[in-house]
Amino acid sequence: MNHVVSSLSNPIVKEIKKLYKRKYRWQKKLFIVEGIKIIEECIKEKWNIKYIIIREDFPLKFEVSRLIDCIDDNNIIVVNEKVFNEITDMENPQGILGVIEFNLSDMEFLFKVKDKFFIIIDELQDPGNMGTIIRAGDAFGVNGIIITQGCVDIYSPKVVRSTMGSIFHVPIVFADDKLKLIKDLKEKKVAVYATSLRGNIHINQVNFRRDFALIIGNESNGVTEDFLRTADSLIKIPMKGKAESLNAAIASSIIMYEVLRQRG
Repeated sequence: MNHVVSSLSNPIVKEIKKLYKRKYRWQKKLFIVEGIKIIEECIKEKWNIKYIIIREDFPLKFEVSRLIDCIDDNNIIVVNEKVFNEITDMENPQGILGVIEFNLSDMEFLFKVKDKFFIIIDELQDPGNMGTIIRAGDAFGVNGIIITQGCVDIYSPKVVRSTMGSIFHVPIVFADDKLKLIKDLKEKKVAVYATSLRGNIHINQVNFRRDFALIIGNESNGVTEDFLRTADSLIKIPMKGKAESLNAAIASSIIMYEVLRQRG
């Protein structure tokens, strides 16, 4: 058992607390995960772990001991309950927390994959929607997720939790320039489809067997005009009821399933 940290002024404790701020996460290229399963996924996918923080009363069951064996002893910090409660944002924390290094991809990496199926997320704000889209993308075979400016931070604790570990499975790229992104995709013969209520093509009429990118828009305003103007097609989900639109995560999941259906 490592020395138990009991001071809130401990430098590592202070560093972890700062990671709840987006600016500091991106400055340090570090983010927080909580729970055995998500830390296990991180290790399985070979992401770098800076620290694992364990509450001193946390039961070291077999699976936890196995995880700890994968980490350098100097990177394991044992803290008392007071300190752990200070660095968690969960109401009922398990008592184990990881500090993980960013692992970002780039467009050159994405362009090398076969049967391209990308999701472009356009100014999405809700952490739950973001996490669910990443998780659905993992489930339905997306081989790249592209995040544009104005989106909620994918490394915020709420987003990370709602991905249920899928954040470690799908390559993620950040694109600052929307018009350049579209230009690059079209140069690589990747079709660009934008979801829109103004669309006149239903998703079952779209050829999802080709290389393509699907744009998912903001919860309130949908896909931004820059993307709507430059997309190859505006597509929508056929609906029979009186609801005008669907939640962004639900809509994207339905379309992703149609992609999976078409691709067999």
